[in-house]
Amino acid sequence: MMKLPFLELKPGYLELKEEFDAAYHRVMDSGWVLLGNEIQSFESEFASYCQTDHCIGVANGLDALHLVLRAWEIGAGDEVIVPSHTFIASWLAVSYAGATPKPVEPDPFTYNMDPSRIEKAITPRTRAIMPVHLYGQPADMDPIMALAEEHGLKVLEDNAQSQGGLYHGRKTGGLGHAAATSFYPGKNLGAFGDGGAVTTNDAELADRVRMLRNYGSKEKYHHDLQGINSRLDELQAAFLRVKLAYLDEWNERRSRLAKSYCDALCQLNWETPLVLPKVLDGVESVWHLFVAQHPQRDAIQEHLMKHGIGTQIHYPIPSHQSQAYQALFSQQSTPSVFPIAEQLAKQVFSLPIGPHTPSTAPELVAEALSQFAL
Repeated sequence: MMKLPFLELKPGYLELKEEFDAAYHRVMDSGWVLLGNEIQSFESEFASYCQTDHCIGVANGLDALHLVLRAWEIGAGDEVIVPSHTFIASWLAVSYAGATPKPVEPDPFTYNMDPSRIEKAITPRTRAIMPVHLYGQPADMDPIMALAEEHGLKVLEDNAQSQGGLYHGRKTGGLGHAAATSFYPGKNLGAFGDGGAVTTNDAELADRVRMLRNYGSKEKYHHDLQGINSRLDELQAAFLRVKLAYLDEWNERRSRLAKSYCDALCQLNWETPLVLPKVLDGVESVWHLFVAQHPQRDAIQEHLMKHGIGTQIHYPIPSHQSQAYQALFSQQSTPSVFPIAEQLAKQVFSLPIGPHTPSTAPELVAEALSQFAL
């Protein structure tokens, strides 16, 4: 039986081994490990890639979100609109800033925040909207930006899962007033450890984030803001420069796999068919994840595991039902606060997809699922 793991990182290293090894030696030979030439070069290259004027490398994606909110002076008493269906980091960034996350339900087929539901969530305390380009598909940004302009709000893209995604020809990371991304190893543009970045066209914001990431300092021992220590190191920046040159090619491999999955899985003769991801017109997903839905998700996962096929759930516990936010969203007064997010948590599962996933993966998954007795 052929094993099909959900994710393998080593093949990416092996494909570009000589370039990664050269980047490692370049940094080690330089004797400079923080805020040097590698981070400056990567920031310039990634800003250009995202079609923005500025990029600021930080320690991780959560810090990137948090520091933008801090730079905008969003804090206690403020609200930030977030998706009800997302990784909890989107919410945590708001909480770390001292503000309150205000969830909005997703479109159940694209998984992204539904723009038609946002206006009802806006209150006099709302300061910003945080759309997440979930699973690799850009959120529907034009109506979100129009709402933000109408109500005088900031828009912060959570771009952790859509590096290279296109929305009507424009790259994610440059669609809002600012964007935050993660370079966690499993991302489309992943480091060999944690990392993150902020991209923006706002020079004043970029300057404040640069200070906040470095103890609130422009000049050593001169601290103008109450900042933190959150710096992307030279070694990770050097590795990311290598990967950035191949990002579009590796994203294209993901897209081909996604098409093959859709072609293969729509042939399953099930009474209750799999719900496959829907991509909006004018949008190009980079397929960070291939996420399907089915009411018998747990049984399907178990069946695939017996056939050596790895899957994961993104995400099994909605943030509002997590222990971390139980005080904010008590379940005692209403049986279902965010029903779409809760249903997705019970039904979604992610299939293996990546630049080094075998091209035969969709065929293997479809064959295994054809044997699944509903």
